Amino acid sequence: MTTSTFVKLDGIAKRWNGQLGVEGITLDIPEGSFTALLGPSGCGKSTTLRLLAGLELPDEGQILIDGKDVTTSAASDRNLSMVFQSYALFPHLSVAENVMFGLKVRRVPKQERLEKLHRALEITGLLGYEGRKPGELSGGQRQRVALARAIVAGQRLCLMDEPLSNLDAKLRNAVRKDIKKLQRDLGITVVYVTHDQTEAMSMADTVVLMKDGHIQQVGSPEDLYSRPNNTFVAEFVGAPPMALIESTALEGFGDDKTIGIRAENIQIVPAGTGRMRCKVNESEFLGAETLIGLDHDGTSGLCVLQPGLSLMPEGDEVEINFDDGNLHVFDDAGKRLAG
Repeated sequence: MTTSTFVKLDGIAKRWNGQLGVEGITLDIPEGSFTALLGPSGCGKSTTLRLLAGLELPDEGQILIDGKDVTTSAASDRNLSMVFQSYALFPHLSVAENVMFGLKVRRVPKQERLEKLHRALEITGLLGYEGRKPGELSGGQRQRVALARAIVAGQRLCLMDEPLSNLDAKLRNAVRKDIKKLQRDLGITVVYVTHDQTEAMSMADTVVLMKDGHIQQVGSPEDLYSRPNNTFVAEFVGAPPMALIESTALEGFGDDKTIGIRAENIQIVPAGTGRMRCKVNESEFLGAETLIGLDHDGTSGLCVLQPGLSLMPEGDEVEINFDDGNLHVFDDAGKRLAG
């Protein structure tokens, strides 16, 4: 994979009637990379994708694709393909006709169209479905048709807007693997919008976490998990999310700080040997492990993972321990402190 910047957003802002859409979006996306725009509903991730696609024009800033300024260019002039949440298939056309529609509009010769169609259907596992209509396909198959259509477009940049949201959990997992394999095999650059951190963390090389129209952190999945920039990132990334503890609840940290700790770094220990005494508020059996939720004044999201089936009665008191080396320290504004 190359590391040269292929897509560049520089100081992008978009507002509607004075209301913030996105602000100060600056991002370099290397060619051949898989970048996920992640965040809760209304954070600006889809707006950012639409600006990149040319479906919206920014109020400020510049967008470059492969070194070309496309800030005010029409979507059709940006040399990219898109895959939508809604599949966007023509119900009256067959699988083959849907996949080849764009090629036909562009007057690509028939033999070339058929060759591209065969390759795309082979890659997406849809050979034998050419004559079926979208209504005769499952949700996963319809999304594969949308992927095949993006493949035949032959563009180096593919934008995906929550393409798996309409699928059930098992299908989401299968198509997620399909998309990642396609991206690797074809060497294309993918920008992928999702609110699902599992999708972002399992598929992307780079995750861009957004909140309220601003970027909170850009980095590898491991970066966001292990070194969150602020308490929002800490609580958004990870399942379960990072627990936050007011520094007054722990000795040696002073006031006006927040301490973060991951569930896997907490141990339940014998009475009299722990750093904190907590009350069990829930037990959730997850299969390979059990999640024990804990209450303690000045904490949120405090929990511990126990191996196997380890249910504990609600209201039980336990003591927990953890190493200072696994703690994350944030200032009174929620920003990560050095270390």
